[in-house]
Amino acid sequence: MKSAIIIGAGFGGLALAIRLQSAGVQTTIVEARDKPGGRGYYWERQGFTFDAGPTVVTDPPCLQELWELSGSDMADDVDLISVMPFYRLNWPDGTNFDYSNDQAALNAEIAKLNPADVTGYARFLEYSKGVYEEGYVKLGSAAFLDFASMIKAAPALMKYQAWRSVYSVVSSYVQDERLRQALSFHTLLVGGNPMSTSSIYALIHTIEKEGGVWFARGGTNRLVAGMVALFERLGGVIRLNDPVERILTEGNRATGVVTKSGWRGEADAVASNGDMMHNYAALLKDHPRGAKAAKALKRKRWSPSLFVVHFGVKGHYPDIAHHSILFGPRYKGLLDDIYKTGTVPEDFSLYLHHPTATDPHMAPEGYSTFYVLAPVAHLGKSKVDWDGGFGDQFEAAILDEVERRVLPGLKANLATSFHCAPTDFGRDLNAHLGSAFSLEPVLWQSAYFRAHNRDDVISNLYFTGAGTHPGRNSGSSAAPRRLRL
Repeated sequence: MKSAIIIGAGFGGLALAIRLQSAGVQTTIVEARDKPGGRGYYWERQGFTFDAGPTVVTDPPCLQELWELSGSDMADDVDLISVMPFYRLNWPDGTNFDYSNDQAALNAEIAKLNPADVTGYARFLEYSKGVYEEGYVKLGSAAFLDFASMIKAAPALMKYQAWRSVYSVVSSYVQDERLRQALSFHTLLVGGNPMSTSSIYALIHTIEKEGGVWFARGGTNRLVAGMVALFERLGGVIRLNDPVERILTEGNRATGVVTKSGWRGEADAVASNGDMMHNYAALLKDHPRGAKAAKALKRKRWSPSLFVVHFGVKGHYPDIAHHSILFGPRYKGLLDDIYKTGTVPEDFSLYLHHPTATDPHMAPEGYSTFYVLAPVAHLGKSKVDWDGGFGDQFEAAILDEVERRVLPGLKANLATSFHCAPTDFGRDLNAHLGSAFSLEPVLWQSAYFRAHNRDDVISNLYFTGAGTHPGRNSGSSAAPRRLRL
């Protein structure tokens, strides 16, 4: 029987492991942390369940496919609940905008901002559907392993003016600045600046519109648990609490891994769901390929980091949506702080996650669970001492803003809180510069220009996850479909 070892139990690693095990390849996942999930980690504190990272499922069939490979049904392991509205957007002037795929309701929301933009939005939607077809359906799971494959895709990408930014394209269709923000903020969810990320990423709007927005009952951690359960039923093995320290090679072939505990695993192929810089600079430091690839990666642009405050609060808050976006007084200026200057802003644009709006069991009786997220510059731009007193100050300032905008009495009813800063991304996930999303998704770092799923030199070494293409989404495009064993 052929065998494979996968480094990291994030969504990409789990998806690849399920594919391999379903195909009869004996697969072992080696995970550094005490729980699987990668950025989908979680904590249980004082009766509250706090998901660490992703909170939105936008393409359920992509996940269902993983179960269907072995004739299983995802519903046996994961209960997905539809979230409506998808997001409630809020501006400092008190304007609320409920964003959903209910077309009549959405048109009414747009008309509240600017009646003339209803027609413009319809035109933007047609544009988004076009880039969705070309950029996601046709190319989303295509491996660009040589430049020729990129050239073949170029005409379709150029047809949709891929060199323009999402914000620029949105602005050509709608006039109201709030609506421009509402239709362009999605790139921030994958680490991209709306002002510079390729307009191809406008396809996210259609992904949500076609597939809806979903939440796993019990939290994203239950989606992780469901994937693990499926993998283990198929005969796969997961090793936890044992970081891989080196990928073993013979010539230009990977032969296995060595872990911190001294465990040595051999396999016909090795794949990593880890940070791309860590893969090359640390795990392949004994192979010439490692230093060369790491040097190239250091020259690339890396996505920003995040500052996330998890908190539990007494009471129930039915008027606060499951997902809220609290825009600040600045848009472009704040984005410049995050992506260009590295300034830690005193004003905020925040993502507020309220899982107990959908599943009350994620908090003790009579309480609610939240997290609030602020994009911040990565450690290569910002020199803030996050581990000193500044992290606590920033947490307090963010909670003050949430209290002022949407949750009166927050501080008085606060039961527990803690935060995760860019330094935590670096420590917990080996994320280069504390980046929360790996390489920034600008045009010249997408498709062929992103890290390849199969290494260009070590022929049986593969990669999956946010730093690769394909690899950004959980499910069918989260992992290479074919491994040369």
